[in-house]
Amino acid sequence: MLNISTIPLIKLEITRALRNKKYLFFTVLYPAALFLMLGGTLDGTTKVMGTELTMPAFYMVAMASFGALTAVLVGNSERIAKEREQGWVRQLRLTALPGRGYVLAKTAGAGVLSLPSILTVFAVAAAAKDVRFAAWQWLALTGAIWAGSLVFAALGVAIGYLATGDNVRPLTMLFYFGLSILGGLWMPTANFPQWLQTVASWLPTHAYAGLGQAIELGRAPRAEDVAILAVYFVLFTGAAAWLYRKDSMKA
Repeated sequence: MLNISTIPLIKLEITRALRNKKYLFFTVLYPAALFLMLGGTLDGTTKVMGTELTMPAFYMVAMASFGALTAVLVGNSERIAKEREQGWVRQLRLTALPGRGYVLAKTAGAGVLSLPSILTVFAVAAAAKDVRFAAWQWLALTGAIWAGSLVFAALGVAIGYLATGDNVRPLTMLFYFGLSILGGLWMPTANFPQWLQTVASWLPTHAYAGLGQAIELGRAPRAEDVAILAVYFVLFTGAAAWLYRKDSMKA
């Protein structure tokens, strides 16, 4: 539950991010530009290897997921690490805000900020490549990709408490690009060697993209994908909570 002291912090997080020009470029415009480069120039009737999806439809979900991942993972981890060094987190501990409230505010605030990226990619795909789905599919795609991004928001919180201001960026980039590429957000995993396809099938980003791909085909998301994301969410939130408590004992 979000208490009254947590809600203002969520609003503050959203306001700060929206004023950040780097956020607006990397989380809103960058994924849409990647869609145009990766999927926007391809034939709208060519199917992606190993799927029943056309190239534009495949990359629309992939880049919407990538944009949401950028918003919740990169932004969260770097802000938290810097706030710890600047003493902001220590100051918050002196207020009525409970520890879990800070973690929830970071996760929820990042989740809200992923929506503009998702909707921008959808709009570009519809306008530039005439991607069309039923109204319920657009709503389901938005909800599934947004909800799935909370898994990576929790990972961002954990990295923010694990790293320092000096090493948070390289550590975040390792997770960011590793999960994006190996999980199939930049290219279909059917192009990978068999052993790498097996590895990819257990990654949260692979399951994350699978949610949207199933909806595009008019199906319910696979139970395996939902289960994988649920397990990773528990692991990441557990790690974030443990690292937060550990950091609190140092203060």
